[in-house]
Amino acid sequence: MDLHLDISSPDGRRAGLERALRDAVRAGRLAPGARLPATRRLAEELGVSRGTVKAAYDQLIAEGYLTARQGSGTVVAPLPAADAGPAQSGARACAPLFDLRPGSPDVGAFPAAAWLKAVRRAVATAPVSAYDYGDPLGRIELRVALAEYLGRARGVVASPEQIVVTSGAVQGLALLTRVLEGGDIAMEDPGLPFHREVVRRAGGRVVPVPVDERGAEVDGLGDPAAVVVTPAHQYPTGVTLHPARRRALTDWARARGALVVEDDYDGEFRYDRQPVGALQGMAPSRVVYLGTASKTLGPALRLGWMVLPPHLVAPVADAKLHSDHSTETIGQLALAELIRSHAYDRHVRACRIGYRRRRDRLVERLGARWRVQGIAAGLHALVEVGDETSVLARAAAEGLAVGSLREHWHAAGAREGIVVGYGTPREGAYPEALETLVRVLELGHSQRPPLGLSSGPPRF
Repeated sequence: MDLHLDISSPDGRRAGLERALRDAVRAGRLAPGARLPATRRLAEELGVSRGTVKAAYDQLIAEGYLTARQGSGTVVAPLPAADAGPAQSGARACAPLFDLRPGSPDVGAFPAAAWLKAVRRAVATAPVSAYDYGDPLGRIELRVALAEYLGRARGVVASPEQIVVTSGAVQGLALLTRVLEGGDIAMEDPGLPFHREVVRRAGGRVVPVPVDERGAEVDGLGDPAAVVVTPAHQYPTGVTLHPARRRALTDWARARGALVVEDDYDGEFRYDRQPVGALQGMAPSRVVYLGTASKTLGPALRLGWMVLPPHLVAPVADAKLHSDHSTETIGQLALAELIRSHAYDRHVRACRIGYRRRRDRLVERLGARWRVQGIAAGLHALVEVGDETSVLARAAAEGLAVGSLREHWHAAGAREGIVVGYGTPREGAYPEALETLVRVLELGHSQRPPLGLSSGPPRF
């Protein structure tokens, strides 16, 4: 490997080399397990004798910074936990034993073999131009594949020319806010606080839209430039936007010349009936559709898409060009191949079956004693609790991480609860994580108000 070292030292080159290597290990620039160059090669690169390099290696082996084994060369030794860098030790301290936080799929289910096959085929057939700077709209191969897939699977009305490939829904939301040049952006209450912050940092002013058992309340929206909704599976309550509300929302957008931004973050995962079609199909000229591969494949791919009304394509593409120029190419080509070969559909179906089993097990264990909501679709459920703070504290003591409902409100909320991400754990870890959740809830069961005491329809 290439190794940058400054060996200048008033005490000589050997001392300078020892110091440079020692500092690199301490700072983490040479990670535990990293293999160092052979003494002959490093000596040639640094312009010193092989004996100088060997003596420096021997000294650091004696100090415990390096290790050497016959036939394995010289490698960086593992550091004690107390000597690890702050980022490393902090990550270890924050990692829960059982992770039921919402927001992620089971990344262990990533279709590695199918993805590798798609990458190989994509690279083998890609034109030379694919390795140059890309179109800010995204690769045409992926946009064509997405237009076909979204039309048949989600009811989206789109041509490839209306699609902009992004690094995810967050980038799409930020680009759109920038194009709208700030103004009021209405967002669901409760909703994802991170998305509210994305809008604010892009120059928008966030206006809350109350959510009830029928989804976002359309009456009284006023005159925001856009309203951001999660109609298929509201986050975090899990309710589906009622058909009457869908019609009212699209009518409002047409009448006011405003936009509806549809975040279809987990629309493929519907369990009790056919998936609810995208809202975009009802008003393609007024709805911006945001989709992503983060829940179906994995967040690490950083692949998402926007389906835009025609009048927004050019300004959003210009904003994308001046944001990051274009999205990386190889992943786009691989995803296009995955969709074209229907391997993507097969993977989504397999995941849907697996996540439904997890959902059923969650409901079986909790449904008789706790109110579990939002279970018709998606990768999370909302569990009502009497004292959210106490439940979260008990969960932390058990090494269990779950989501907080309280943090999703724009201001102080009327309801408390926990958001359980049953898609997050690896397959083998889910049963124990679920039993830990049951134990945490049972510890405070006597403190929880009995079900059925609240009057009137649910207010989220």
